[in-house]
Amino acid sequence: MLDCIRVLINTPDWQPTHAIVFLFNNAEESLQDGSHLYSNQHETASTVRAVINLEAAGTTGPELLFQATSEQMIQAYSKVPRPFGTVVANEIFSSGVLMSDTDFRQFELYLNVTGLDMAVVGNSYLYHTRLDLVENIEPGVAQHMAENTLALLKYLASEESPLPSLTEGYTKPTTVFYSIFGRFWVYSFHTAKLLYTALFVASCIVVKVTFVAPAPALRQGGGFVSETIRGLAALGLGLLGAIVGANVVAFAMSSVLNKGLSWFSVEFSCLALFGPAAIGGALASQLLLGRVREQTIFSSVVLLHGFLACTIQFLNVGSSAVFFLSGAPLTLALLVNSFVTNSGDDVSLISYAIGQLVPLTVGAQMICSVLDVFVPLTGRTGEKAPADHIIATIVAVIGTYCLPLMISFVHRIPRRALSRALLVPAMVTAGAMAIFMMREPFDPMHPKRFYAMYLENITSHEQHLHFAAADSAPGFELLVHDLAQSFGLPEAPLPQSIIMNDWNADWDVVYPFSSFLTPYRVELPEHPDFKTPPVHDFSVSAVNDSIDSAAGTRTFTLVVKHDDIIWTSVAFDAYVLKWSLDDNPPDEYARHHIKEASIYGHNVWTADFTVKIPEGSDGKIKFNFVGVHEKAMWPAKKAQKEEGGRAMRLFEEIDNWLLNERGGIYDATLVGCVGGVSWV
Repeated sequence: MLDCIRVLINTPDWQPTHAIVFLFNNAEESLQDGSHLYSNQHETASTVRAVINLEAAGTTGPELLFQATSEQMIQAYSKVPRPFGTVVANEIFSSGVLMSDTDFRQFELYLNVTGLDMAVVGNSYLYHTRLDLVENIEPGVAQHMAENTLALLKYLASEESPLPSLTEGYTKPTTVFYSIFGRFWVYSFHTAKLLYTALFVASCIVVKVTFVAPAPALRQGGGFVSETIRGLAALGLGLLGAIVGANVVAFAMSSVLNKGLSWFSVEFSCLALFGPAAIGGALASQLLLGRVREQTIFSSVVLLHGFLACTIQFLNVGSSAVFFLSGAPLTLALLVNSFVTNSGDDVSLISYAIGQLVPLTVGAQMICSVLDVFVPLTGRTGEKAPADHIIATIVAVIGTYCLPLMISFVHRIPRRALSRALLVPAMVTAGAMAIFMMREPFDPMHPKRFYAMYLENITSHEQHLHFAAADSAPGFELLVHDLAQSFGLPEAPLPQSIIMNDWNADWDVVYPFSSFLTPYRVELPEHPDFKTPPVHDFSVSAVNDSIDSAAGTRTFTLVVKHDDIIWTSVAFDAYVLKWSLDDNPPDEYARHHIKEASIYGHNVWTADFTVKIPEGSDGKIKFNFVGVHEKAMWPAKKAQKEEGGRAMRLFEEIDNWLLNERGGIYDATLVGCVGGVSWV
């Protein structure tokens, strides 16, 4: 952004027709507080017509356009020098499958504006770790993002800009876009429906015209429809077999051999582990069928891709473009085959080459982008997430798309030969599993992220160490046991994992991310220097308190004071009728979490409530409160460690222990927290 400003103001004769606001904001990770504040309170917010949000979770590869919310802004993006993005990424992100979000949401919700959300996603292993440094960014990445951003700014600020037409605000886009073969393609859903319908009709005609009835000896109720059904059944079994084969390996590695996430440190290594098993499963599934003609399955592939492109697009899902891109050359390949072969011959190898080229190209780009995002993401999706099964299924499904003609091809060889051929993927899978069993999921450049918290309870006067991880890789329990023996009570039993739910208030400083954590609590020995915990001015109370006995309600203002404490959070159970927060409370007795993320130095916050008093209750509410001790964050406050008390002394020792005993493969977030319970 700074460099775009530098270039623009030093460009001779450049004069913007439309103004540009460069917004440098913080506090995205505390649920987008900075962009929320701008959208709701800044004097320029009402003038904004469109937003370009710059993001990064990774350090390599091109900047990916993963959210685009109007046809005008997609057209604007098409003018950048190096576009890279697809409607598939756009729809995956907007579906909510990825538990992630950006500042972009605040501009949509509160300013009702359209825009573009662009991010660097390659090698996101370093995201939110101490390795997330400028020196680890691939040369050229910043140049790629900056050149595209600069081009967008010049176009949107020019007389040709679509900004004057962006008066209706955010609407769900109805535009297909994708990068392929060095070009950025953009067209409307209406055009897509016409194109894909034409493709489906053409595929039906080509399949029908090129259909040759099987020899009488091979007929089983023969005919075009019967043959097509058999071909589609073979394809369906192939996909199911691929998914089952890959997931059998995933189950064996994660649940039987206890070697889950062995593929984690290299994005594409999962192809070597699950790919052969997926191929083997797809081929083995064909042994469940009687003989099906090669051309029958080839024709069924053509029909299936044309049908999926047309049907999915009529459901207004732009990702159907991937089936259009594969369906068109497949249809051409079948048509070519009718000219280069005689009736009843095997399908020509030329037809296979024509039909496979685009699916391989598009599929390879798709699997690279998907694995770039999903493989590192498995290191922070929680222990209960079936990471191996998720990645195995992705490999099987996209692999089936990449090789749509594999099932057709194997039906040109005898069943006995196919049975023997299955030994090849079986042996490759066994070898891959043996190799991956010897691999560790993490290394110094692909670290395991885990979280350490020193918690002082100022109401019970207890002090504990808490550890938690957010992945399903084996070995974390052993690490916690070793940490407990080194830093915990010598005679205490080994810590066991604690149930994480909305009522586990210890980790509320990172709520709702806490739902992904597997926490452990370690009992600490007394230390002569810290027998008396430091005094923290952290309290929860009520003012303006009144009870309406007739209505059975209580109205009060909650006051939270938190000197030297940041990122405060309170949690409580109540039937809230009204509050002074943004959203309406749920119409029921429920658990509520309120998080505050004001800048250090703002030490009081309040909120107004009207609650229903339960029968037989005096109206008091139990509040769990917790926050981060601003002087007790390692290594952020390393230079002021004396002010962080026992927490910082422990963190320094733990950090050195991890480096010396575990070789730097763990990246720990170490925070000192203060909490307690108050009846208000």
